[in-house]
Amino acid sequence: MKRFSLLVVFLLLALFGGIAWWQTNIVPVDPQATTKEIFAVEKGAGIREIANALKEAKLIRDPVLFFLLVKQLGLDNNIQAGQFYLSPAMSSEEIAKALQVGTFDVQVTIPEGKRAEEVAAILSQNLSTYDDSWIPQLAEHEGYLFPDTYTFPQDVTIDQVITTMTENFDKKYASIPAGSRSNFSQDEIVTIASMVEREALHPEDRPLVASVIFNRIDAGTVLNIDATIQYALGYEPNKQTWWKKGLTYNDLKVVSPYNTYTNIGLPPSPIANPGVDVLKAVMHAPETDYMYYVSDSEGYNHYTTTLEAHNANIEKFGL
Repeated sequence: MKRFSLLVVFLLLALFGGIAWWQTNIVPVDPQATTKEIFAVEKGAGIREIANALKEAKLIRDPVLFFLLVKQLGLDNNIQAGQFYLSPAMSSEEIAKALQVGTFDVQVTIPEGKRAEEVAAILSQNLSTYDDSWIPQLAEHEGYLFPDTYTFPQDVTIDQVITTMTENFDKKYASIPAGSRSNFSQDEIVTIASMVEREALHPEDRPLVASVIFNRIDAGTVLNIDATIQYALGYEPNKQTWWKKGLTYNDLKVVSPYNTYTNIGLPPSPIANPGVDVLKAVMHAPETDYMYYVSDSEGYNHYTTTLEAHNANIEKFGL
């Protein structure tokens, strides 16, 4: 009888201890917090991994409790990959429910190689909070608005959009192994990558276009990149494009710091927002003797080391 009583006491203590543990750790980390922060869930991440990341971000008190809570609520198959705005003032249950792509979330895909104004146009078509005042703010981060698919809440602000995209850039850029061009600064790499993104239609041309740009920089000559002329010219209303085709001789004389036909060296900032594959291609661009290239009708580039051979290619491909 005594052993039975001790067992009952032990079970009661365990029960009350468990209840106390649950109630202590399910509440917000900081009920007074007034700001939200971006929390990213990577594709394929499991509940335990997410719980540990939430704990590390100081958004929940206990990862074990969070894991059990998600299972209890039946949400383990509903948590989606994406970016979420979470606050330390949210309880574990509120965070668990927030980590779902609900009807009030909007997914927006930004393709590679778009300039800030094109990014703004995509956002304007998808986000009800969009305002034209976003355009100059996006332009300030040209090159760092990382192309990807994002999940935004309907009440997202421009600051949240920019923070999400630039932090994504930082993460992806940091994942690229150092290459032969690591002596160039990040800004220089991004600017070169933005030109390569617009100049190289096919993946195999990316590192070679980058090598031509590096060779011209080393030679101290003009880069002669058509995409920078297109960037300088801006929007073409007749064709409804930001990237004018069929550049004329007069176009090549446009007065702009982005005109790489008249100004030696790199343009003052990126001309588009490159993806990770192009950034890798630039960072690991091979050593070549190429100084020129032209594109054929299918968009494949043909490289030469001399102006004479380059002019022959221009005539050969009808350019």
